[in-house]
Amino acid sequence: MKTLLVAEYREGALLNATYELVAFAEKLGAESAMFLVGSDTALPKYDGTLYLADVAQAGEFNPAVHKQLLLDVIAKEQPELIVFSHSSYGWDLAPRVALALNAAQISEVVDVAGNTFVVPACNAKLRRDLQSKTAQTVVTLQGGAFGLSAEPSGTPKVEKIETATASPLEFGGYEAVEKGGVDLTKAEIIVSAGRGIGKAENLEMISQLAEALGGEYGASRPVVDAEWAEHNRQIGTTGQTVSPKLYVACGISGAIQHLAGMKKSEFIIAINTDKDAPIGEVADVLAVADLKELVPALTERIQKL
Repeated sequence: MKTLLVAEYREGALLNATYELVAFAEKLGAESAMFLVGSDTALPKYDGTLYLADVAQAGEFNPAVHKQLLLDVIAKEQPELIVFSHSSYGWDLAPRVALALNAAQISEVVDVAGNTFVVPACNAKLRRDLQSKTAQTVVTLQGGAFGLSAEPSGTPKVEKIETATASPLEFGGYEAVEKGGVDLTKAEIIVSAGRGIGKAENLEMISQLAEALGGEYGASRPVVDAEWAEHNRQIGTTGQTVSPKLYVACGISGAIQHLAGMKKSEFIIAINTDKDAPIGEVADVLAVADLKELVPALTERIQKL
């Protein structure tokens, strides 16, 4: 099997998600080549062919230009899989490429085994196994789902590419998300609430534990989607990425999207009634307990210290 990995470049730097694409290809045991609109000064550590388009000419993002560049490389390489990160770049470009190729697209892949792709369902509570029926398939990978077993290494064989395709669009730059409330990326202690807290009123006990520990409280996406907590408290691929000294996960099952936002925490404590919850795979301590009983008791004990 041959894969074409679509790397990303932003504001002068190669994005680290590039190496998740490499890890995906390695897990498949697949031959790979890489595509990048970027610069000679920010090349990936990668042993393989890198098709490089000059970002000064093609722009950091231009749908028509990037699509044509990519289609030209696909025509040359004839990969069975065209692999994107499940990012804003991938969300936009992957379906354009899939349509042009008349190929199936499988989004948010979190695992793979042979020709079977695993994707989340029902707000990541369940997983589905999917197989493509087309000769070529476009896939996007959920952030944090794939990781290299060692530090990236290698020097790519660079092939410069360009296209005469023109576009009336001009890339204007990035607009930072307006921040409000607390910046969790600076917190050394975070206590996070998941769907397992049961109801909005129980968020107060999470907040009280965070306060007792001298930290801040966060939340998983389902808690934010239910409007129990503000979006600026959300941790995960669609929220903030944090790496505190202590992370306490309360009633969080451990969906890939959430783990990607907190797995670099120095010490992780998880409180969950399910001893087999995925959060246990990254936790240093897993307390199998009813958080509605344990959290108030823990808060009271800490307050007396």
